[in-house]
Amino acid sequence: MADTNYDTRRGELKTYFDRTAADKWVALTSNTPVSRIRETVRAGREATRSTFLEWLPHDLTGMRILDAGCGTGMLAAEISARGAHVVAIDISPALIEEAKRRLPTDLRAHIDFRAGDMSDSDLGTFDYIVAMDSFIHYPLSAIIELLEGYAPRVKRGLIFTFAPRTPALAAMKTIGKLFPKNDRSPAIEPVAEDRLAAAIEASHVKNYGLRAARTRRISTAFYKTQLMELVNA
Repeated sequence: MADTNYDTRRGELKTYFDRTAADKWVALTSNTPVSRIRETVRAGREATRSTFLEWLPHDLTGMRILDAGCGTGMLAAEISARGAHVVAIDISPALIEEAKRRLPTDLRAHIDFRAGDMSDSDLGTFDYIVAMDSFIHYPLSAIIELLEGYAPRVKRGLIFTFAPRTPALAAMKTIGKLFPKNDRSPAIEPVAEDRLAAAIEASHVKNYGLRAARTRRISTAFYKTQLMELVNA
């Protein structure tokens, strides 16, 4: 998968979500009872979402934010409640419809939900771009491709997660193949933090003033992700 580009991998993921995954993600991002495995994933995602909100300004009034890979819209809703206008896009039309269904009435004027390609330049420019667990399915080359596309279109900063390359995560990927299919997630692509940082430094991203700032790893029993923040220096 190391040489897979963004468009190729996006096509594979669209097929996965269209055919098998949407119902699972609807359940995972709700209060519906789930398996013990998925309970740990739910807890990890809640901690990750809280970190995104911690790193963003509390007052986002008047700002335009892209939620890239918004899923059922939980992060988008909390961002919009801080005063931002959010463009929330996801590869899965089913998840977008669920996000619209869940959205409180008082926030509907503040979020533009779209089913489509999160890299689409026609989405415009933004104060912040957030991507929670949407890059984790892409190899390093595709992540850099995404970041280079976003760099000229973000004014303040970009926060995303990637799957950290660790012995524990590698073991979990192997063990995960033994789980029942209902407990499997789409394939993740672990990326070493030092390789990612070096690739960002060597890319066109820095030409637009973006520099690495904070990073934080979130880990529960069956959920591992790492946040990285790029800020406009």
